[in-house]
Amino acid sequence: MSELCPITLRMGQDFTRKFHRHNEPATGHKFSIGLMDGGALIGVVTVGQPIARRQCDGYTAEITRCCVLDGHRNANSKLYAAAIRAARAMGYRRILTYTLPEESGASLRAVGFQMDGVTRYNKTGWDMPGRQRKTPERYPAGPKIRWVKEW
Repeated sequence: MSELCPITLRMGQDFTRKFHRHNEPATGHKFSIGLMDGGALIGVVTVGQPIARRQCDGYTAEITRCCVLDGHRNANSKLYAAAIRAARAMGYRRILTYTLPEESGASLRAVGFQMDGVTRYNKTGWDMPGRQRKTPERYPAGPKIRWVKEW
């Protein structure tokens, strides 16, 4: 039987670095939650402030990473639900996250997220003349689907 546990950013980053299919670990967080099964960490969710500055209103949190080992049924949904409960308890009014178009979003729909739109693809990534950024090695190019849950 799996159970939730608090984890540090470093623990979440280490797990994500080892097991995430297509992304590097998040660089910061407001909080992270782990999911244990039989004493072993099987999944993590990292929540921070929104990456997109237009989403930063002080009342919106963003799930920046959710990573679960294969073969653990409903683990993603458990982590998403825990992140929602924690964000709500902290006074946030909504939470958002992004998926790739080839990901189904079933775990997000299961906990009440609604598809909110599709981001446009920018060849230069996050790099801008006045704010230069290096694109991480494992960073999926292309549009992303934005999911939102409000309360």
